[in-house]
Amino acid sequence: MSSLTNAEIGVLLADAAERARSYLAHLDERPVAPDEAALAGLASLDEPLPELAGDAAATLALLDAAGSPATMASAGGRYFGFVTGGSHPVALAAGWLAAAWDQNAALPVMSPVAARVHDTVAGWLAGLLGLPAGSAAIFVTGAAMANTAALTAARDQQLARAGWDVQADGLSGAPELTVIAGEKAHSTLIKALGLIGLGRDRVRRVPADDQGRMRAGRLPTDVTGPAVICVQAGEVNTGAFDPFPEIVEWARERGAWVHADGAFGLWALADPSRAHLTAGLAGADSWATDAHKWLNVPYDCGIAMVRRPEDLRRSFASAAGYLPGGTGFEAMHHTPQASQRARQVEVWAVLRTLGRQGVTDLITRTCDHAQTMAARLRQAGLQILNDVVLNQVLVRADTDDQTLALVQAVQQDGTCWCGPTVWQNRPAMRISISGWATTSDDIGKSADAIIAAAHRLDQK
Repeated sequence: MSSLTNAEIGVLLADAAERARSYLAHLDERPVAPDEAALAGLASLDEPLPELAGDAAATLALLDAAGSPATMASAGGRYFGFVTGGSHPVALAAGWLAAAWDQNAALPVMSPVAARVHDTVAGWLAGLLGLPAGSAAIFVTGAAMANTAALTAARDQQLARAGWDVQADGLSGAPELTVIAGEKAHSTLIKALGLIGLGRDRVRRVPADDQGRMRAGRLPTDVTGPAVICVQAGEVNTGAFDPFPEIVEWARERGAWVHADGAFGLWALADPSRAHLTAGLAGADSWATDAHKWLNVPYDCGIAMVRRPEDLRRSFASAAGYLPGGTGFEAMHHTPQASQRARQVEVWAVLRTLGRQGVTDLITRTCDHAQTMAARLRQAGLQILNDVVLNQVLVRADTDDQTLALVQAVQQDGTCWCGPTVWQNRPAMRISISGWATTSDDIGKSADAIIAAAHRLDQK
């Protein structure tokens, strides 16, 4: 079959919608991780590339039959790995519609709807998070690329102030630029610095306290030239926040750029009850986060926000004879990529549906779940290693071997899924609660399963 009729397309899309509905409806009835039979079923996807066109409906049926059982149930309420929240239904639905539109959001002339939604969402985000009005928002694959884009803008702005045009002349011969980050900075931020030529090992690292917060009193005093300092909103293990007021003051005295890595923690700005954690964060020059984490939109969707839009355009503007001049925000001239899907549509759908109070409630509710989980596990005799100020719970058993065995036992049980990590050079179990679908019942069932696994290990 080389083409589909309108009727056949309608049947195919309806079939896809029904399969997706059925998958989500039965998600809580299955183990969070796929079993061995489901993994073995993936072998049916390993076939030679067909020589001739085939039946689209049969292709979809095979994908569902082999693929759906072999997924991680990260869209459900008991997946606590990697700060993955699962897609809110309205984000999923909006994403389906946007996929049908098949828009390239690079330029307003290529997608007027994407451009208008972009402008709306940028304003909503700044207002919701209390960031400076007029800040530019760009939509990329995730926080790793959001960090990369923002740090590129930071690098170019700082060197431009020193009289050097990076985009024209490269980095060879450029004035030295000092980069400062905390001892517990996330690996993707360090990766971003390597990608943009500032070096992973040239970063000046500031010691951290027992929660992973940068010690502001240990900031270097000898920085005089171009500089970028990277702060963290939500340490990946503990959820801790750097002391932003002191760091921003240090940077302003030196004319340095402040970049905030807030892959999940930036959303705490939407919760007034956590103002003590986020104080000073709005004083940064750029911020990176993920919408596919705590805002619960589908993968992939990262967001970078930069105080001055012109700092992005300096780094990412493109020139070609076929590119028309236009008005409005031109995404391809402010992001590393040219072609890009309209990720802002899903963000718009969630923000419009939840509203300011709904986003606040999402943050508050999941943080409360983390507190409840920590209290249950602590009462059962497990160690809670962090101050549970956000949605992260860091757990350890009596010994390192018991901790690793606990993680494996919990994953094999299937009631919930938690991942291993390393904290202070020792293994730990990390529980990240960020899903809109997680209920108090999910927390209770999951805590019971973790405690039961710990008791079984104690009896061995």
